[in-house]
Order: sequence, then structure tokens, then C-alpha cells
Amino acid sequence: MNPFYKNLALWLVITLMMIMLYNLFNQQPPSETGISYSKFLEMVNSDGVAEVIIQGQDLLVSSVDGKRFKIFSPNDPELIKILREKEVSIKAKPPAESPWFITVLVSWFPMIVLIGVWIFFMRQMQSGGGKALSFGKSRARLMSDSSEKVTFEDVAGIDEAKEELEEIVEFLKDPKKFTRLGGRIPKGVLLMGPPGTGKTLLGRAIAGEAGVPFFTISGSDFVEMFVGVGASRVRDLFIQGKKNAPCIIFIDEIDAVGRHRGAGLGGGHDEREQTLNQLLVEMDGFESNEGVILIAATNRPDVLDPALTRPGRFDRQVVVSLPDIRGREKILKVHMKKSPLSPDVDSLVLAKGTPGFSGADLENLVNEAALLAAKRNKNKIDMQDFEDSKDKVYLGLEHRSWVLSDEDKKMTAYHEGGHALVARFLPGTDPVNKITIIPRGRTLGVTWYLPEERYSRFKDQYESALAVAFGGRAAEEIVFGRISTGASNDIKQATDIAQKMVRSWGMSEELGPLSYAKSEEHIFLGREIAQHRDYSEETAKKIDKEVSRLVKDAYNCSGQVLKENLDILHKLAALLLEKETIQGHELDGLIYSMRPGMKLPSVSESGDKNGDVILKSK
Repeated sequence: MNPFYKNLALWLVITLMMIMLYNLFNQQPPSETGISYSKFLEMVNSDGVAEVIIQGQDLLVSSVDGKRFKIFSPNDPELIKILREKEVSIKAKPPAESPWFITVLVSWFPMIVLIGVWIFFMRQMQSGGGKALSFGKSRARLMSDSSEKVTFEDVAGIDEAKEELEEIVEFLKDPKKFTRLGGRIPKGVLLMGPPGTGKTLLGRAIAGEAGVPFFTISGSDFVEMFVGVGASRVRDLFIQGKKNAPCIIFIDEIDAVGRHRGAGLGGGHDEREQTLNQLLVEMDGFESNEGVILIAATNRPDVLDPALTRPGRFDRQVVVSLPDIRGREKILKVHMKKSPLSPDVDSLVLAKGTPGFSGADLENLVNEAALLAAKRNKNKIDMQDFEDSKDKVYLGLEHRSWVLSDEDKKMTAYHEGGHALVARFLPGTDPVNKITIIPRGRTLGVTWYLPEERYSRFKDQYESALAVAFGGRAAEEIVFGRISTGASNDIKQATDIAQKMVRSWGMSEELGPLSYAKSEEHIFLGREIAQHRDYSEETAKKIDKEVSRLVKDAYNCSGQVLKENLDILHKLAALLLEKETIQGHELDGLIYSMRPGMKLPSVSESGDKNGDVILKSK
């Protein structure tokens, strides 16, 4: 029966019962009216009463003219004597009693209400789970054939991860092909990677391709307010899996229950550890789980317990990383299939302009472009829609309604121009894609770079990055003779890079190739809460001194570059104030027009072999 009609019928029954109860408790004789006791005595004395029926403390009075009254008797001992003197007919009846079922209902009604409320809340906590008190039952959902299917054709840009999981599906379909040489099916596959890279999408694709029962559950579904529920649900989950073997169990966000065991704060860690222990036993304990494959996804593999990630439980750990340029192109093509596109749309150009975008970011980019084209009353999405949507997704929403003073605009133009010029003149920097002084997001202006697909960087490239970060602050000081708060985020980024160069990457000649990195472990992860520094106070001073030297050298370098090209900076700021947004190729054109024959460094070009040319202390 449809739940809506079921609930409607229930409320109709409850309403009818309330109406019946109201009518039962409020019955009154239709022809009786009430009068005062003094008025009644006056009627008796004036021979106006024909009959009186005594019923408990109620008097039902009939007057000589046929009217009936009901009054309350105050236990007057003279009343019977007066009535007999006036020859009034006197009758007596036992007090009126409520029907027995009404008495029982009134007595038990509060208890019935309490029981009903308790059952209601129990059913709510089980999310309609059927049987009352079934807290320990697994909440895993069996994917049905009628649900919308996702296949491996819908997954793009993560080819290596897709191949690993296609092999699992192939094993389920033809196990003899793999076991004939003594191999065995992996017991578990752990998908790990940054948010938005497609881990859950891969799980949905496996469900659509496997052809075997597929159970899906979230890591948070194991944890409940009642002790022991998590472990019970793990047992029930694997019982269901064994009954439906061969099958696949997919646990999304497994870090909710798979975190490190050990020190923890609060009273809930014991329950979580009990759930994890049960999961470890079910995956590789005394009882075998032949035909049950566990696939889990997380973006926090560093917090998982080592006993959970070892071979025999999760035999394969598949890293689902951010897509490269070819991967982004494939992902864009998958999402663009659903929308009509203009001939000028080039997915490769868009892929080049979206470094660092995840699959979820690219899907959002296509969706924003479609919404923007519809807003502009277009029948097809063109390249300009994608470019504008890319700016919105990457830089934030335009704030054209903001009213900025001329001083703020001028300061912003020189600030962003300083970043762009330093980035263009120093080798080893990322290419400048766009410069804008239109307020976006929480900033008054943005200089947008397009970093190449790099997996490692050199010391001189990081030194150039430090100088670029201080280009805006240096331009403010050189042109205006004072500084603003606009460089707060630049300073934060530069300080972070300088600290990592010294502490983590061994790029300090003074300290040498040693690691002094701060521990980034957080409490509640089951690891040691107290973090100890393993170097002396003297070394800490040297670290601070080296970080400060790198930052100061970078600031001096950016200032030197801008002073040598101050005329270009003034021209660039004027152009920004006029156009508000300029592209990277326009910046190059401006530089070449003012420095004919000048050779700008290429994107991949770095400093000298030792990386010491770029930054020098004054």
C-alpha cells in the first residue's frame, strides 16, 4: 500500500475516534435546562413543581407546565419534607455511570499514548526499517536492476583506476580465467584520492557492470547512539553478503569507522573501535567470505588503521588522483554529451585552462555553462559561456554592484600588475592567463595563472613563486609609498612555501637536507595526542632565520624587477583601469611593444643550475 494513503487512513481513524470520545463525554439530555437552587425552591413553594427525580446529587425537576430542569442538590435535609408538604411526586434513581469500556479507556489512555509515542520514535530511528528493535540490522541497500545504471563508459579521466576495477568485474564473470594458475580474487579494494575525483562514481559503475548483487552502505551508517549497534550491523552486512555470494559490498567514506585505534577523546571511540574490530574479523578472520568482495572509498587514507589496509583485507589500494590534461578532456566530453554545443567549443582548450580541476569541478563547469547559456536565451552553449563559467567557478562570482573608490581601483590595478610583471619576467614561473580588477569572490582583483602539469619542482622555481607572491605588495610600496591589507593572502602563501622549503624539502644551505616538518596529525585520529619537537631551541631559531631570509630575498627580488620596469607597470595599471580585464597574450604584447627585441623567459625555463641567480639579498 502506498505510504501516503496508509498514513492518511491512520489519521482518519484517529480523527474519528477523537470525535466519538468527545461525543461520549459530552452527552446532555436534549430538553433539560439548568436553574438556580433558590429559583427551584420558589417554584416548589408556589406549587409550580410536579415531579422531582433524585439521582445522586442531581435533581431532575418537571414543572407543572411540562418543562424539565436539572439542578445540583446541596444536600438540604429539609428538601424532602418541603416536597412532601407540597405533594410533589418524588422518585429516586441510582447515580448515572459511564459505560465500562469508557472507564477502561480513560484508565488506560495515558499508557496507550506513551506506548504509541515510543513505537513511533523507534520506527523513526530505524528510518522505516520495518521491525521494531531491529537496530542491529544492516542498513546496506541492494542495488536493483530498475535503478539508473552507471557503467564504465560514464567514467573518464581515471583510466588506471578503471582498469583495476574492470578486472574485479571480469573475475566475477569468469573466475576460472584467473584461478587456473593458482591466483585468488582480491578480498578488498580501497579507492583513495582527493574529493571529487570519482571514487563513488566508480562504485556506481561497478554496480552497473558487475551482474552480481551489489550492496552499498556509508561508513556513518554503522555508528549509532546505542552501544554495540555498529558491530551488529557489520555482522548482519556480511551475513547478507554470504547469502547472496558472489556479491560486492561497497562502503563509502570508510574512514568514519576505520580510523586508527588507540588514544581517543570522548566516550564514543570505544564503540567505533568495536565496530572496526568486527569489520577486521569479518574481512579476514577464522570464517572465510568466499565470493564477497569489499570495495571502500575514502579521501583520508592517512587516518585508516594499518590492520584494515594490509593485504588480506584490502589487497589492492587504488589511487584516484586528479585528472591530467587528457583526462580532463575526456571528462568534459562525457559531460558535454548531454548538451547542444556550438561549433567553436573546444574541449582540449578548456582542459588546458582548467589545471587542478577534479571531475566534480568539471561537471559543475559544464552545468554552469549550460545555465548561463539558458540565461542568455541561447539555443547552444558556446565557448564564451564556458570561459565565463570557468571564471565563476575558479575565481568566484563577479561583484559588479560593488562601488569602489578611485583610490581602491588604482591600488588594485598596481597590485595585480605587480604580480603579473614579476611572474612574466622571472624564469620558472607559471604563465599568466588573465588579470582582472573586477571584484570576484572575496577579492578586489585576481591574477590567474595556468600551471603546467608538473609532478616535481626545483628550488629556483619555488624562489620565483615567492617573488611572484610579493609582487603586489612591492608594487604598492614602490608606487604609493605605503602598503595595504590586500597582500594578506599572498603573505600567507609565501610563508607557507618558505617554511616547507626549509622544514620539509631540505632546500636550505644553512640547515642542510634534513626534515624539521611539523607533525600535521590531528587529535581524535587514534594517534599520539602530544606531539614532541625533535630538534633544539637553537635549531628552531635557525629555521625561523632561514624562513625569514627566503621571504626577504623574495620581496627584494620582486621590488628590483618592478623598479627596472616601472614604466611597463604604469602602462599596465592604466590598461587595467581602462579595460578591467586583460589576457595573458595582451600582457606579452604590451611588454614587447615597450621592450622591442626583449626575450621573455619560457614557462619551463629555470635559473642556473644551483638555483642561486634569482634571489639575492640586498
